[in-house]
Amino acid sequence: MIFDCPGAKNFKQPEPQLIKCPNCGEELEIWTDEFKIACPNCKTTILRQQEGASCLDWCRYAKECVGEEVLSRYMQNRAITIKQKLLKELEDYFGPDIKRINHAKNVMHFAEELLKKEKADWHIVIPAAILHDIGIKIAEERHGSSSGYLQEREGPEIARKILLKVGLKKEDIDEICQMIAYHHSPDKIDTLNFKILYDADQLVNLKDKFDTKDKAKLEEIIERVFLTSEGKRLAKKIYALRVQKRTFPL
Repeated sequence: MIFDCPGAKNFKQPEPQLIKCPNCGEELEIWTDEFKIACPNCKTTILRQQEGASCLDWCRYAKECVGEEVLSRYMQNRAITIKQKLLKELEDYFGPDIKRINHAKNVMHFAEELLKKEKADWHIVIPAAILHDIGIKIAEERHGSSSGYLQEREGPEIARKILLKVGLKKEDIDEICQMIAYHHSPDKIDTLNFKILYDADQLVNLKDKFDTKDKAKLEEIIERVFLTSEGKRLAKKIYALRVQKRTFPL
C-alpha cells in the first residue's frame, strides 16, 4: 500500500540517547525505540522515560508505516511509561491503604506474566490491571460496601479521569473503562485483553474465594474459573507448589 502519511514529517527514526544510571551514575546509550537497559557497571535495570505522543499512538496505518516489530516495541515502551505514571496515581489515590495498592500491583504483575504468552495489548491490559479496583474507595464511602457490582459501577468514571490525566487516547480509555466496568462479570466481554485482566485478578483472589486445600477439587475449579490457557497453567503451577510446600515442610 502506498499512501501519503500526514505524520511522516513528525515521525523520527530510532536514534541513540545518553542517560545516566540513577544507581551508580554510569553514562549509558539507549535507543529511542528501547524501553529498558541494564547498566553494565552495577546491573541496575533502567527504564527510559518517554514523553508526549506519536502518530503511532493513533494512526490506523502505523503497522504498515513502520512495521509490526517497531510498532510492537514502541507500544511496549509506551505501556511501561504509562505504567509508571499510573502506579503513582494509584498510590496517591489510595494513600495509606496499602492493602488496595498491593492488590492492584499483584494483579498487574500477574497480567505481565500472562502477557508473555498471550498476545494481547500491553497498553490496554496493564492500565486496566492497575485501575481495575479503583471504584472500591467510592463504593465504600457512598454505599458502605465493597461489593463487586458497586466497584464496577463507580470505577469507570474515576479511572477515566486518571487515564486522561496520564495521556491515553480516547479509544484506549473507552476499552479500559469497559473492562473495569465488568471486571467481576466474565460473561459480559469476550476479548483477550479482558480475559487476561480477569485471570490476573483471579490468580490473586483464588485462595480467598475457594478452598484451594482440597487438591481433588483444585483442577476443576481452575478449569471452570479461568478464561485463558496460560491463566489455567499458571494457577495450577502456583497452587500445586503451595500444596507441595505444606506437604513436605523444610
